[in-house]
Amino acid sequence: MAENIVELKDVHLRLQSRAGSVHILRGVDLSIPQGETVGIVGPSGSGKSTLLMIMTGLEKATGGSVRVAGHDFTALDEDGLARVRGQHIGIVFQSFHLVPTMTALENVALPLEFSGHADARERAANILATVGLSHRLDHFPAQLSGGEQQRVAIARALAPSPKLLFADEPTGNLDARNGEQIMDLLFDLHQCYGTTLVLVTHDQDLAVRCERIVRIDDGRIDRAQFELEGAA
Repeated sequence: MAENIVELKDVHLRLQSRAGSVHILRGVDLSIPQGETVGIVGPSGSGKSTLLMIMTGLEKATGGSVRVAGHDFTALDEDGLARVRGQHIGIVFQSFHLVPTMTALENVALPLEFSGHADARERAANILATVGLSHRLDHFPAQLSGGEQQRVAIARALAPSPKLLFADEPTGNLDARNGEQIMDLLFDLHQCYGTTLVLVTHDQDLAVRCERIVRIDDGRIDRAQFELEGAA
């Protein structure tokens, strides 16, 4: 049985607003084995994107235990969390978050250069070829379609060979055809690299492609969540 690469126990998140304290996550327990594909679903405002932020160390829990890739996130400072992300975690966002003044190659090479990889540009070129963009290396984001920009974002996330890949509504800004191609690509890359894939989505058709669906509502995981055997 695979080891758990994500372990959340009784995780809470409270944030302050003008109206007072807001309880966003309410005692979340979640374990994800290495290599699994998990779809996190729920209505808008349910806490699913916040849960992703906790698992990637972009937000710190205010209560409970968060262990990811063998690291205790509650004990790490911002620099420590950034190091773990750089070594073990890739993130794909709905809005791409590419640097507009950098080419596709430079966008993908950037995190590798930050991590001290001497072959950053070569690795970036190789992963861009893997996602079908070897002919777009020197193009800037504004010269790329939405689907191509999301492929660059996926290449950037996968370039450091992370153990975990998180995708937050990765098809939200794409039309149906491009969205389907991006999801095919994510699952193909999961099969190729064995990377754990955690997909946050409101789209049930995307979620059912995962081995397991986790439902969240009002900051709590629905205990009636179900598993899908033999996902497509």
